[in-house]
Order: sequence, then structure tokens, then C-alpha cells
Amino acid sequence: MLAGGVLLTLTAGLLGEFRGFRLQAVSGKAWLALAYLIVAGSIAGFTAYVWLIHHESPTKVGTYAYVNPVVAVLVGYFLGGEAIGPRTAVGTLLVLVSVVVITTTQRERQGLRSCSE
Repeated sequence: MLAGGVLLTLTAGLLGEFRGFRLQAVSGKAWLALAYLIVAGSIAGFTAYVWLIHHESPTKVGTYAYVNPVVAVLVGYFLGGEAIGPRTAVGTLLVLVSVVVITTTQRERQGLRSCSE
């Protein structure tokens, strides 16, 4: 991920993406948000994912892709002062229900296998 970030930054520079960029125009909140994304979203998130891949089934580990947007919505609501509309609330609820179904269905199947053996 670090190499990808460096290469993308170099590519952006070569394509002239930084021409209008002014470092002084970046707010303190934006720097804090970037630091949060680096620490929580990349370092902690990827470390947790790698740990889970070694300790849980791929089905359970795959649910991170559904849960991460829910976490982002909640962080935006509680820390960023963003509004949550009815569509977002229903979507979030559906995602959480689907993750519960995925994780509990797997357990029930394993339980049925052990009973039949």
C-alpha cells in the first residue's frame, strides 16, 4: 500500500495534478481525517484483516467489505456532523442484517455437519 501511494503521488505529479494545490489551504480537520484514514483505515484495518484471514473462515472475513462502509457512515455521523437520511439508515440496517445472516448461517451449517457425522 505504501508503494502504491508513492507511485500514485508520483504519477499525479507527472500529470500536473498538483498545479493548483496549496498546502496552506488544507485545514487541520482535513489533516486529522487523513491521519485517521492512514492509521485506522489502512494500518489497523489491514492488520485486522490479515489476522482474521488466519483465524476465521473466508466467508466471515469477507464481511469486512460490508461492515466498513457502515463504520464510515457512523464515524461521519458522530465525528463529522453528517446527516443520516432514511435511505442511508435502511441501507445500513440491511447491511448489518446481511452480515448477521452470513455469520450465523455458517455456524448452523457447521453444526449440522457435526451432527450428521
